[in-house]
Amino acid sequence: MRILHTMIRVGNLDRSIKFYTEVLGMRLLRMQEYTEGKFTLAFVGYGDESEEAVIELTYNWDTDHYDLGNGFGHIAIEVEDAYAACEEIRRRGGKVVREAGPMKHGTTVIAFVEDPDGYRLELIQKKT
Repeated sequence: MRILHTMIRVGNLDRSIKFYTEVLGMRLLRMQEYTEGKFTLAFVGYGDESEEAVIELTYNWDTDHYDLGNGFGHIAIEVEDAYAACEEIRRRGGKVVREAGPMKHGTTVIAFVEDPDGYRLELIQKKT
């Protein structure tokens, strides 16, 4: 068994695809409109779905925003250098909500960024 994808609902599909591809450097892997159901699914990720877990962006045509609630935490992404990743994400127009640095009560270097819908993504610096 393996994890295939994580699904999040987004209020503006174009804005979300732009964030995940242009700010975080993922690729749009596939997209499908379901006209009868009035929704679109877009899958983004760093590699092929047959090899890596990806993110499914679900856009319901009649909903422009969602309440995040308090159950969802974050999606984690491994990066070579969390400090440099924060600088690059900021340069590309992304929002860094926790600067890179050691995690509380630990030594792993982490940072947090937020997508246009308010979902948090944790950047975890690869251990050498």
